[in-house]
Amino acid sequence: MQRLLEILHKEVTSAQGCTEPIAVAYAVAAAAQQTQGEIQRIELCLSGNILKNAMGVGIPGTGQTGVDIAALLGAVVRAPEKKLEILSGLTADQLALAQQLKQRGVLKIALSDQEEKLYIDATVQTDQGSGRCVVAREHTNIVCLQRDGRPILQKEDPAQDGCENAALTVEEIYDFATHAPVSSLAFLLEGARMNKAVSQEGLRGDYGLRIGKTLRGQMEKGLLETSLANELISSAAAASDARMDGCAQPVMTTAGSGNQGIACMLPAVELASRLGSSQEALARALALSNLMTIHVKSYMGRLSPLCGAAIAGGTGACCAMVYLMGGGLEQIRLAINSMLADHMGMICDGAKTTCALKIATGVNAAVLCATLAMNGIAPAPKDGIVCADAEDTIRSVGKLILDGLPGLDSAILDVMLSKC
Repeated sequence: MQRLLEILHKEVTSAQGCTEPIAVAYAVAAAAQQTQGEIQRIELCLSGNILKNAMGVGIPGTGQTGVDIAALLGAVVRAPEKKLEILSGLTADQLALAQQLKQRGVLKIALSDQEEKLYIDATVQTDQGSGRCVVAREHTNIVCLQRDGRPILQKEDPAQDGCENAALTVEEIYDFATHAPVSSLAFLLEGARMNKAVSQEGLRGDYGLRIGKTLRGQMEKGLLETSLANELISSAAAASDARMDGCAQPVMTTAGSGNQGIACMLPAVELASRLGSSQEALARALALSNLMTIHVKSYMGRLSPLCGAAIAGGTGACCAMVYLMGGGLEQIRLAINSMLADHMGMICDGAKTTCALKIATGVNAAVLCATLAMNGIAPAPKDGIVCADAEDTIRSVGKLILDGLPGLDSAILDVMLSKC
């Protein structure tokens, strides 16, 4: 039980802004902290997945998108101790300094040939020396830190880090969620409140594609049915609308992604409110949804060619819905099989405003699959990638990605870069 609680605390953390560009800012800040003087050059070597997820997303407090401004702000702020909230408290003077660096053309970005999908190699050269930081496997996992070419920190085997080693099972997750001391899960309720606040901001403002706000407005006008399903979809989509368009409010992330945290938590929050569920029931549902998201993501990879928010986060949300509606382990297994049969192939084409569309699709599927599960309905083991045991179905996700989609990320990035 303690192991699962440690996994939750490690994988459910707060972040301000999309985690990939913010991780770049973090790495540059750590590199810049190793030296003094005027910045002459910043060199970035990024994995394709980092570049894909950092190209088109809004950066909090800037009104701009993309990896360039995030990296330059990291060099200006130089506060790696703030980790994924490194841009919190950003000032106008700091933004102006970053803009000056951008105008000077000090930043150079190259595509890494590393196999690791999450890889950031940042070097900051000043008139007094240099600093280098390499982040790999996880968004704040520094595996190499150098000052003037001399090692300050070096991890020999960064591959041992990451949620890939969680080795959870569906039954173990369910047992933990239903029996853990509720006091140990209180931090999940705070995370839910954080994500709910971002959703409310998305419903108020004109962020991104305004998916959540538009759906809610159509319900208020009577042009769409005011239903529980539509309320769950609009709530989650609105949070992603705001986050992907640079909303400065922090969110609670799950397995390295704010959109995964939004997708797996907000449907449970909204359903619990509608059902009048206790805070204990909500806390247990959130433990279930977060751990199930982490479990599915452990087979998808920290960064993936497929959409973690809709697939893993949606599956986590579906399991939480089943629990809140009174379902048990067997219904949760049915729900998992239905979810993965439904939208397993949804691609990830980077972090941007259309992530809210994918989250809306994932939540809609979660409502449908939870309803089917509560009525004892799920795909048969002979159907597609579905197996008799939901655990085997989850494992098939990994096989599909590793064996069937090795070139998909490169193809997606090629299409994206061809438009630049």
